[in-house]
Amino acid sequence: MRDLLRIKDLTVAIGDKVIVRKVNLSVGRGEMHVIMGPNAAGKSTLLAAIMGLPRTRILKGSIIFEGVEITNKPCYERAKMGIALAHQIPPAVKGVRFSEVAKALIERCGCSDHTLMAKMLRVDKLLERDLFVGFSGGERKRAELYLTMIQGPKLALLDEPDSGVDLESLSIIANVIEYLIRKKNASIILVTHSGAILEKLSRISKTHIMINGEIVYSGYPDDIIPIVTKFGYRKSVEILLGDSR
Repeated sequence: MRDLLRIKDLTVAIGDKVIVRKVNLSVGRGEMHVIMGPNAAGKSTLLAAIMGLPRTRILKGSIIFEGVEITNKPCYERAKMGIALAHQIPPAVKGVRFSEVAKALIERCGCSDHTLMAKMLRVDKLLERDLFVGFSGGERKRAELYLTMIQGPKLALLDEPDSGVDLESLSIIANVIEYLIRKKNASIILVTHSGAILEKLSRISKTHIMINGEIVYSGYPDDIIPIVTKFGYRKSVEILLGDSR
C-alpha cells in the first residue's frame, strides 16, 4: 500500500541556519507517528516544512503526498490536498470571533459533524469569544485542534498538543486525536517535547527521536518511551543504538 506521506533526505533552513538535516520519514494512512526530542531539535521546523510555511527553505530532498511531489507547492495548495497544521502557540486575534473562523472552515471543507467535535473538545462555549484571546493553555490547544479537525485533514500535523495543558484537557485532546484516526482514518504526525500525552494514546504506530535536526532513532513506542522517560533523550539514544547493534 502506497504511503500517504514520504519524506526523502530532507534538509531545511530558516534564514541562513540549517535546522533539519537529511530526514527520511514514511507515514501510512491511518497511522500516528510521534516525533520526540529536546528543545531546538528541529521538530517544529520539520512540521512547518511539510506544511510549506514560507519561513522554511528546503535545501535538499523531497516531500511526496499521495504520490504527488509537493516540495515546492505553496501552503494553501497543500491545505487543499488535505494537510493541516495545529500550531504550537496559535496567536491571539482581537476583533475576530472564533465562531467566524470556524464557520468559514466548515463551509469550505464541508464538515458535517462540527457540532459533535465542538462538544468533544468542549469549545462550544468559547465560540463567541475573540480567537484565542484570553484563552487558557488548555482552551487554546483544544480550540486549535478543533480548527484542525473541521478541515477534515488526511494528514494532521500536531505541534506539541500537550504543551501547557492541564490534565483534563490532556485527556480530551488524546481522545480526539484517536477519534481522528479511528473514525476519520486520518494520519497524524505528533511532535512532543515532554511526552506528557503519550501514555494516553494507544494508536501510536512509530516513535522517532530527533536531535540536532536529525532523526537519530526510530522504533516502537513501548521500546522507546520508557527509556526516554528514565534517561532523557541523548542517553536514551546511546542505549537504544547499543541494543540495536
